[in-house]
Amino acid sequence: MPGANILVASNRGPVTFRLGDDGSLLLSRGGGGLVSGVSAASNGGDALWVCAALGDADRLAATNAPNGRLDLAGHDTGGSAVRMLPIDETTFRRAYNAVANATLWYVNHTLFDTPRTPSFDAQWGDYWQAYTDYNQAFADALAEDAAQGAQVLVQDYHLMLAPAMLRAQRPDLHIGHFTHTPWAEPSYFSLLADDVACGVLTGMLGADAVGFLSPRWAEAFVRCCVRLLGADAGGDTVHYNGRSTRVHVHPLGVDGEELRNRAAQPDVAVRREALRRRVGDRRVIVRIDRTELSKNIIRGLHAYRELLRSRPEHRGNVVHVVFAYPSRHDLPDYRAYTADVQRVAREIDDEFATPGWSPLILEVNDDYARSLAALQLADVLVINPLRDGMNLVAKEGPVLSENGVALVLSREAGAADELGDSALLVNPYDVSGTAAAIHEALLLPPDVRRERSAQLAAAAVALPPREWLQAQITSL
Repeated sequence: MPGANILVASNRGPVTFRLGDDGSLLLSRGGGGLVSGVSAASNGGDALWVCAALGDADRLAATNAPNGRLDLAGHDTGGSAVRMLPIDETTFRRAYNAVANATLWYVNHTLFDTPRTPSFDAQWGDYWQAYTDYNQAFADALAEDAAQGAQVLVQDYHLMLAPAMLRAQRPDLHIGHFTHTPWAEPSYFSLLADDVACGVLTGMLGADAVGFLSPRWAEAFVRCCVRLLGADAGGDTVHYNGRSTRVHVHPLGVDGEELRNRAAQPDVAVRREALRRRVGDRRVIVRIDRTELSKNIIRGLHAYRELLRSRPEHRGNVVHVVFAYPSRHDLPDYRAYTADVQRVAREIDDEFATPGWSPLILEVNDDYARSLAALQLADVLVINPLRDGMNLVAKEGPVLSENGVALVLSREAGAADELGDSALLVNPYDVSGTAAAIHEALLLPPDVRRERSAQLAAAAVALPPREWLQAQITSL
């Protein structure tokens, strides 16, 4: 078959499978910015999405499809051509958990407990080889499926080696890499073993263009290339090993119309009414996060507790709605973190609850419609990550707010670049400062809150997913 002219590569694709009770494959389609952006770029079937099989059911579907092509096997992939790679379970687990999530994610979010981690020993060599093999599998598939001179968009920290691997096989291709996480400064990035740090940087510099969500992350990447590789940099370009790679910033936004249409569905209305009954006529402070270490949920809860202790006038008059959905529970640190979130929430309830008032509603089971309902009702939205590439919840909240929302936002979120002028920015490590910002947000006059919320919403939709993906294509 002819090769595709636009290819997107990412760890997670637009569909995933599970096994039914009768052994049949049950498909579910994902949402999010990347899914809608790739769908818009398909150009009538001219694009191909290459992704990994994430579990046994995915591997079965990929193995049974011709060359992994789910769309050719009759699966409903939403109009996108999808090739799923049935990478063996051990290689995937080591590449995904040990390297991508437990090392590369940690370094760029500055999360290492440095007296203990990282540690690059003999076992780490096996993990790094798995990550290399995983990236090579993607490079091989992309090289096989790309038309002459095609544009290839490689996504995120799971696939940092793939651009150079693909370049070695197909120098005719136009290759881009986009990083959805922050990027560490050279002094912290150097915690990685030298061969790992240099391998990541040279792998990405195999691309014609690399993209980031914030100028801060792009500038840190360039400094790493200069410091660790001895590369030259000028303007928006890094020069290394006889090649030049352009560095771009594309701050992903939300599709306001699509988001509001989804929030207008009956399942959201039902959950909104149920949530309103639970909170009554009290002010609503909302946070919605995965229980992921960088999201800083526990310090956010400590700030709410300090608010109730130091400002007793809020007791009985506010409810903190916390939807903290489990993330990466195959990693022990994440299971422990979720348990800590639940423990602190119980402590707050034990300290402040009265017969007629519970200060906090915590839910740890994922429910997208319920999250949209909470954002509609929010008077205050708290987003306080230690570091975040962007944080789309900070953008979704103002778009969905019914009466205007005050945003308390970490200055370490990429979204602070665009939203900071209309938000209350906080140091994510400063619990007292965050408590004070929540108090200030609660006291904002309604007209000021609505005006700021409108400004936030306008900034949030400035580069929706379709335009964001098109910007990556244009950069090539």
